[in-house]
Amino acid sequence: MKSLYHPETLKEVLTRIDNLKVDSSANWGKMNSSQMMEHCAKTLEFATGKTKEPRLLIGYLLGGFFKTQYYNEKPWRQNSPTSKSFTVVDQPQFEASKLRLINLIKEFSNGGPEKCTTHPSPFFGKLTPEQIGMGTYKHLDHHLLQFGN
Repeated sequence: MKSLYHPETLKEVLTRIDNLKVDSSANWGKMNSSQMMEHCAKTLEFATGKTKEPRLLIGYLLGGFFKTQYYNEKPWRQNSPTSKSFTVVDQPQFEASKLRLINLIKEFSNGGPEKCTTHPSPFFGKLTPEQIGMGTYKHLDHHLLQFGN
């Protein structure tokens, strides 16, 4: 599985983000491209330890059953649910969201596993830095595919 800790994966993701346009249309879901990038930036703030989200009750109950789906090779299904803390309902400015996302991705990747959060995921619970590196890539891949990139 690809991981954002690998330089070639970082380069791939940054190129795909660079191909996004303000008017890129989604193949599924309700977000526009600016909202998607802001959503991904929020998850990277968590992955870098900038924010800490509380565990969700549903995560305590079901998270362990789905944990490997976060970072395994199988693609996520379209319209998967997300935590309300990572939902974006406003209309962020496209270029600002793109720059914010790119900077957070670089920070996460360049920081490596030793700079990754140790805080449990709101849904999945405890994850290793390696699992977060793979899961963060998988999350970005899911949303870039959502917009045809």
